[in-house]
Amino acid sequence: MRLDNKVALITGAAGGIGRETALRFAEEGARVVAVDLSHDAVAAVASEVIEAGGKAMAFAADVSKASDCEAMVAEAEAEFGRLDVIFNNAGIMHSGDDDAVSTDESVWELTMNINAKGVFLGCKYAIPALRRAGGGSIINTASFVAVMGSATPQVAYTASKGAVLSMTRELAVIHARENIRVNALCPGPLHTELLMKFLDTDEKKQRRLVHIPMGRFGEAREMANAALWLASDESSFTTGATFLVDGGITSAYVTPQ
Repeated sequence: MRLDNKVALITGAAGGIGRETALRFAEEGARVVAVDLSHDAVAAVASEVIEAGGKAMAFAADVSKASDCEAMVAEAEAEFGRLDVIFNNAGIMHSGDDDAVSTDESVWELTMNINAKGVFLGCKYAIPALRRAGGGSIINTASFVAVMGSATPQVAYTASKGAVLSMTRELAVIHARENIRVNALCPGPLHTELLMKFLDTDEKKQRRLVHIPMGRFGEAREMANAALWLASDESSFTTGATFLVDGGITSAYVTPQ
C-alpha cells in the first residue's frame, strides 16, 4: 500500500480528477478527506470510497474563503489525527473566460479567487498541519497552459494556473528543509466535464486535439495516478517540480530554455 496510514485531503473531490484521486488514494491505503463546495456531491464520493472498503469523510468548503480552508484542515486532524498530504485541486474554467479584451473583470476575479487564492489558502492552513505530522506532500493542480499558453483564449484560467506554478516553486524552496514537498501537477487537455463544457463545439475540441502528439484527451484516472506518485514516498526527492502529464503537448511546442 503506497499511502498506508497516510491522511490525504483532496479539494475539488466531487468530480473529475478529484473524485478519481480520492478513489485511487483510498485504494492505496490513505484515509481521505474529500472536500468540495457541495456537501451532497462530495458525500457521494466519500460513500464510494467507503463502499469499496476504504476510509473517507466528506467536508463542504469554499476554497476561496480562509475560514473554510482553516476548517477543512482542522476537521482532517480532528477526524484522523494528522494530515500527510493535501491535493489543492479545486478549480474552475469559466465559460466567459476569453481574451483580455473580451473577458469580464468579474470572471477574472472569480477564476483567480478559486484557482490561485484557493491554492494559497490550502497551503496556508495545511503547512502547519504537515509540520505537526513531521512533513508531507503538497500537490497543486496547475496546467500545461501555465507553461505554454492556450490555443483557445482563456486568459484568466491561464494566468491563475501560472500563479499556481510560481507559488509551488517558491513554497518548495521555502519548506524543503522541513520535509515538506510541494509539486505542481500540470495536466494536459482532459476528457473531463470541466474541459468539455468549455470546449463546447467540435471546432474547439479539434483545435486542442490537433496539438496533442498522442492524439487524444487524457483521462482523470491518469492524473490520479500521477498525483499518487507525488503523494507517496516514492517521490521523496521530488519538490518544486512542474510535473507535466500532457500527452506530449509541451514537448512538441515549447523550446527548452
